[in-house]
Amino acid sequence: MIRVLVAEDQSAVRAGLVLILRSAPGIEVAGEAEDGQRAVDLARDLRPDVVLMDVRMPRLDGVSATRQIVAEQLADVLVLTTFDFDAYVFGALRAGAAGFLLKSAEADDLIDAVRTVARGEGIVAPAVTRRLIAEFAAASAREATVDPAVLDTLTRREREVLSCLGEGLSNAGIAEQLDMAEGTVKTHVSRLLGKLGLRSRVQAAVLARELMR
Repeated sequence: MIRVLVAEDQSAVRAGLVLILRSAPGIEVAGEAEDGQRAVDLARDLRPDVVLMDVRMPRLDGVSATRQIVAEQLADVLVLTTFDFDAYVFGALRAGAAGFLLKSAEADDLIDAVRTVARGEGIVAPAVTRRLIAEFAAASAREATVDPAVLDTLTRREREVLSCLGEGLSNAGIAEQLDMAEGTVKTHVSRLLGKLGLRSRVQAAVLARELMR
């Protein structure tokens, strides 16, 4: 059972999200939060698998809430965003969000996204993700230049996996491309995140894009 905490300040939207999630087999709504601070408090108390997090909320915004939840390893965070010119999403990714979802997504896409993040695959909707990663990498490149030497700690296989993450591939996609077992891919992803000091596979994808510029 995947336990989800829904954090959304608009009650009507939150009710709709809860209704969709409760209709899906294998998913349980563990709690609801109307602002970012409440989301952090409930994440500490309930320890859900996934927090569905709106970025624009009162008291504590979704980016700050995501940063706290990820830092304390309370749950994986799936960010809700309108995406278009939404600078908040970049902050959420820097904070370690596991993935993102457009607010305009269909019910099936919402359910699939939650399940994807719960499996440990933070990249949702590959076509949109590639665009997001490209924009985020471009923004990061204006702030600082990534030193390719950071890759020296990685094995050849880990570098190949990192490259695939930069292409927006899921674990299954990486396994197929590199002719590996999916479980082995998960191990490589976990190890390279640790070696590079990153919080999420989305951050790893951004790093890969920057290094491939």
